[in-house]
Amino acid sequence: MKSAITLSQVPEAASGPFVFHQPLAEGFAAAKKHGYDSVELFFPSPDFITVAEVKTLAAKHDLGIAAVGTGAGMVKHGLSLTDPDPTIREKALAFIIQMIDFGGQLGAPAILGSMQGKWGGNISRNQALSWLAVALKAAGTAAAKHNVPFIYEPLNRYETNLINHLAEGAKYIEENNLENIVLLADLFHMNIEESDVAQAIIDAGKHTGHVHFADSNRNAMGMGHTDPTPIIAALKQVGYTGYLSAEIFPKPDADACAAQEIKTIKEVLA
Repeated sequence: MKSAITLSQVPEAASGPFVFHQPLAEGFAAAKKHGYDSVELFFPSPDFITVAEVKTLAAKHDLGIAAVGTGAGMVKHGLSLTDPDPTIREKALAFIIQMIDFGGQLGAPAILGSMQGKWGGNISRNQALSWLAVALKAAGTAAAKHNVPFIYEPLNRYETNLINHLAEGAKYIEENNLENIVLLADLFHMNIEESDVAQAIIDAGKHTGHVHFADSNRNAMGMGHTDPTPIIAALKQVGYTGYLSAEIFPKPDADACAAQEIKTIKEVLA
């Protein structure tokens, strides 16, 4: 398993769980200084920066690109794959496909979190999940062109009412024959929803393709009450070899947070 840390360039997400918010070159330098293997990128749009510029920064600091987020589609542009308005759904999928293509050129998968939306009002849960499945099939196909998966993230009940548990996500993938789709095991969301985080990872098995390594309070691991040891054991049991990525609050400050997180990652992987 490898380490990654989040770099956000989305002003609307300034209070979100991203560690470094400074200009991108400084963020890459900070990630390298703290000893991370890779960075996870959150951009306002796929044309925010060129692929070549990101490759240059990655090469300069000898860092990989773990993944790219699509959350700006929701927080900045108000787009959702389950919006009642078909025009908005189309724009949402187009935004995601563009982010898939951007990340794919970097060898990195894209993540679907908040843009999955919710059901309610005149939209039933079954209808919303049907729309989501159609979008995920398109996303999986687009990602396959770059030989990367597409990452779907079950969120906690306060952020979506679609899929909240890893096992639900695994079942949904299988029942809808969703190819090239993997799950994001975000430990913060799982601490809210799962009765046993480690067992949930074991039950999801091969479907887990990315991990947000956050403590129970969404701070750096070691600043809450999560015991990472059985979680790492579970990930090893299912053959997970991907990233432990720090999508966490920069508390007490970004550098202290980054230092605490990498310290814990190195300890649990030792």
